Amino acid sequence: MRPPESPASLAQHGMWLTERTGAGWGPVHHMPLAVLLEGPLDVAALRAACEAVVARHPVLGSALAERDGELRLVPARHAPPFRVEDVGSIKDIEDLGDEAADAVRRSVARPFELSDGPLIRFTLLRSDAMRHLLLAVAHHAAFDGMSKDILLRDLAAAYGGAVLPPLGLSYGEAVAQEHARVAEKLAEAADFWRPRWRDERELLLPGLRRTSVLAAPGEAVAVRIPDLGPAAGELGVTGFELLLAAVHTLLRAYGNADPIVSADVSTRTEATADHVGMFVNELPVRVAGAPEAAGTFGEFARAVRAELRAAYRHREVPVARALGGVSPRTSLTPVSVSYRRRGADPRLPGLRAEVDWTMFNQSVRGTLHLQAVDGPGGMTAGFRYDPRCLDRAACETIAADLAGLLRAVADRPGASIADLPLPSPSAAPEAVTPGDAAGDGTGGAGADVLDAVLGIWREVLKVDEIEPGDDLFDLGGHSLSITQIIARVRDDLDVELSFEVFIDDPTAAGIAAEVARAREDAC
Repeated sequence: MRPPESPASLAQHGMWLTERTGAGWGPVHHMPLAVLLEGPLDVAALRAACEAVVARHPVLGSALAERDGELRLVPARHAPPFRVEDVGSIKDIEDLGDEAADAVRRSVARPFELSDGPLIRFTLLRSDAMRHLLLAVAHHAAFDGMSKDILLRDLAAAYGGAVLPPLGLSYGEAVAQEHARVAEKLAEAADFWRPRWRDERELLLPGLRRTSVLAAPGEAVAVRIPDLGPAAGELGVTGFELLLAAVHTLLRAYGNADPIVSADVSTRTEATADHVGMFVNELPVRVAGAPEAAGTFGEFARAVRAELRAAYRHREVPVARALGGVSPRTSLTPVSVSYRRRGADPRLPGLRAEVDWTMFNQSVRGTLHLQAVDGPGGMTAGFRYDPRCLDRAACETIAADLAGLLRAVADRPGASIADLPLPSPSAAPEAVTPGDAAGDGTGGAGADVLDAVLGIWREVLKVDEIEPGDDLFDLGGHSLSITQIIARVRDDLDVELSFEVFIDDPTAAGIAAEVARAREDAC
């Protein structure tokens, strides 16, 4: 069944723009999910099960296309592929073997063309008749962490012969409801985030060379986290709140006086609990007051909990939409955290299944990202880091510091922060100052072109007074604004702008200069 057209969600729009502007490097938004299958696999039944999952969740068979200044979900040109590839011996889920690992890396790295779709692909790696690895690679625009559980649950049911019922609410209907809720909550969210948000790039970490909020090739270091359940229960917080409080405490110990850590939070409602899709938003978490002032770690963890609970009321509203002034990026802040609870590995009839729930896509979305998945066997966690910003030894130091702090908290939940094993402050990296642009403020465009561009900006941004050098994002612009400006310039000035210009020079003068250059090139 071909999915119907519908408006894209706000999160999808932001991700699409991030990739179009070049801020989203390579596979940073690719979400791989690998399942080792042992036993007599029915390949035809597995292929049919994958098709059934896509039929129940049509967003996976969609594409993202711009139509007259609006980003829409449209049917993909082709159905999601299901490929079978023979490989050598597959050892186990954590050590696939060279040939299988190379095949996985190739599939994870293969680009998605968002305008064509589809947004998922399946590859079955066959070692022998009794040993296979199913690799699903989905684009984050149609997938999130909870989608992994849902996809595997539905896949197992369909493989077992069950008919998957249609969802009660279509993806397009869910998006429309979200848009309405966000419009209603926008002003309140702006009031909430205005005193809390600042676009802070300064950071102190061991061995830090620079900071980034853009995607890049990444490396990974595992973090050994103890069982936090008993300590979290004693302190009256969740495992996620305890983990986030530990990250904040560690950043303060490194010398960051008032750190902001962005955290992924689910935007699912009861109506979308069974949907595969992108139902997640990134929220900046800033906790007033130093941990030491709280006295004990438990008191600070409860302060983190209170701040998170206050932020949850606005979790559907992207900060960039509420406030403006946030340029396209893959991470709101240099340091970010994602955490979720997962279910058990799926049960497919006649097969033993083992899942890699945290497979690495060889990329990172900022300077340092902590990914944690809490499951029946405990928590699996690791840092993804940008090697241009940190080397492996530095990231291993951070991982060891966090693990040591969490072990101490698990052993003594009521300990004062002064008694916890915390590192010494880190030295500040050498500051890098961007160069100042020179010129007359017009970007070299003629007055007629500049006036036309300023008129478009005033209408799209609904701002009466705009100067040629004003920054789009400082004026409250966001991903939808850029799409609308590009459509208006196309219609009014007969020039097709690239998204990259809004990163290189997001001013009216810069856009006017790009229009003038495009006209000259066309002559």
